[in-house]
Order: sequence, then structure tokens, then C-alpha cells
Amino acid sequence: MDANFRRKMIAGETLLGTVLGIPSPELAEICAGAGLDWLFVDMEHGQIDALGLQRIAQATKGKCACLARLPVNEDIWFKKALDVGIAGVIVPLVNSAADARRAAASSKYPPMGTRSVGLARAHGYGPGFKEYVEQANESTTLIVQIEHIRAVENVEEIIAVPGVDGVLVGPFDLSASLGVPGKVDDPRVTAAIDRVAQVCLSRGTALSIFAGDLGFARRWMARGFHMLAVTSDMTLFSQAVGGMIREMKEA
Repeated sequence: MDANFRRKMIAGETLLGTVLGIPSPELAEICAGAGLDWLFVDMEHGQIDALGLQRIAQATKGKCACLARLPVNEDIWFKKALDVGIAGVIVPLVNSAADARRAAASSKYPPMGTRSVGLARAHGYGPGFKEYVEQANESTTLIVQIEHIRAVENVEEIIAVPGVDGVLVGPFDLSASLGVPGKVDDPRVTAAIDRVAQVCLSRGTALSIFAGDLGFARRWMARGFHMLAVTSDMTLFSQAVGGMIREMKEA
């Protein structure tokens, strides 16, 4: 399934997901059962650790792909996340080609990279070790986050790094780096995102984005972003509860 997900992403298929920040396998299972293509499992801002990630991967196995957003671009987190047996990783705050090279090295086994060889769920706890190690470099997805204006300025060099499969634009942090935090529809933010889209489309690099609402998602989907993380578990639940309360009180 991991290899299939990467192929679909590289081919430009529309892939719909959402952000999970709550360490709940049950919520992940509900999302997968509803038909989402992938889950953005947030280890940076969410409360999910390596064990929580593994429980989510177990709950969604065979239903949808899990990609973990790492807390930081450091080797130890690639090991912890990928050894769980997920489809790939999303690396935050990649602002330069050097950042991208570090991420690519950590996500690939030698000779392509420097990922260390351990034994865990990804390897079938032992019996699947040889098969996994032989195909991991080809099937593991690496997405780098473009969430700062420096990354926008360096996007050509970032996506040229071997091993980088795609980018994910983080519009909220990008807006903050432009001095307009939270104003994702500001013309400066829009222009920056559009530049990323233009460069990536011209190079055939997979385009993904976080969208806080459906309108934002549809707008950038029309511009070429085909892998979408739309809203989050917390937002979906709070909106559903709020809507239920309003409807009951108005009845």
C-alpha cells in the first residue's frame, strides 16, 4: 500500500486527507473507514508520540495511508516514525536545499541515504525484514513543508534534491513569516503559494497543502494542488458539536 500511495501521489491523483492531532486510534479508524485517502498524523503540534503513531497505523492498515509530520528535521524522528511502518513523512520548516538534503538522507537506507537499520513493526517484527529493507527506499514518501518565505524563495533548489517527492504548503506559518499571521488570503500569502505551485507544476513535483476550510481547499485544488489535508480532527469535532448545540437550541 505504501508504494501504491507514493505512485498515486507522484502521478498527480487527487488525494484527500485531514490532520490528526489527537492520539486516538479510534478517530483514525473512523476517518479511514469514511474513505479518506490519507491521514496527516501530527507529531509536531499534536499530542501524538511514536507509540501513538503506531497505534494509528495499526488501526488504519489497509484502509488509508498515514504520513507523520515530524516534530523536527532530525534523524532520530525519521527512525521512530518510519520504523512504525507508515507510508512516509512530512518534514517541517524545510527552508533550503541543505534542509531538504538532510531530510532525504534520513528517510533513505544506504546507499541512497543514512537511515539506520533497526527492527520494528515496519519489518514485520523480523520475518519481513529483508523484503521491507529492499523496497523501503522506493515506497517511502518524503514530503517537505514549505511554510516560510525563505522556503518559497528557495523552492527550485529544494525540490531539485533527490529523494524529495513533493511539497506541502503550510499557509498559516507562511502567513506569519510574511508578517500577517493567520491571514492566509492576504495577497502576499496568495502570491507566495502561487509561486510554489508554478515552480512545482513546471517540474512535475507533487503539490499538497493544508486547508482550514473547504473553500480554501477548492481554490488551491483548482490551481494544481492535488493532495489536500482539509481541516483537522479537533476542528471537525468542535464544529459538529457546536452545530448540534445550535440546532437543538433553535429547534
